[in-house]
Amino acid sequence: MNAERTLELISPSSTATERLGEALARLLPEGSTVALYGDLATGKTCLVRGMAAHFTGKREVHSPTFTLINEYRGNPTLFHIDLYRLAGPEEAVELGCEEIFDSLNVCAVEWAERAERLLPDRCIRIVMRHAGNDRRAVCIVNPGLLPEGWEEALRRAVAVLE
Repeated sequence: MNAERTLELISPSSTATERLGEALARLLPEGSTVALYGDLATGKTCLVRGMAAHFTGKREVHSPTFTLINEYRGNPTLFHIDLYRLAGPEEAVELGCEEIFDSLNVCAVEWAERAERLLPDRCIRIVMRHAGNDRRAVCIVNPGLLPEGWEEALRRAVAVLE
């Protein structure tokens, strides 16, 4: 198994953040969980929009802040979970998050810190921060799930097109 590796990059725009999500989705093995951390409006849903585009061909993705879980049927199915309104991990258990994490589907979890102890040990962790204007600082921690060359593939995804 590959050792844990971290990649830090800057996404210059929401379009680049979507491209990053799409590139990440191409690399994810079945059953992956992507834990997303960051303040409001740091691009978490934008990144998931790119992931959904890869799995389903559609970009109609909205944050499930009030529905809590959106399911985008594809190959595999993408579960988009937003834990912002939850008080803690007990409520995530009641939602059935543990079963989703243990499935062969892919799961993207916004506000993952609200259910940290439920997340699988082997999950990709992504921290997003505002970096001025439309730019976002993105830190990706890969515990060995992504294949060789993942760093370069994700760097290319956010590169400014000439």
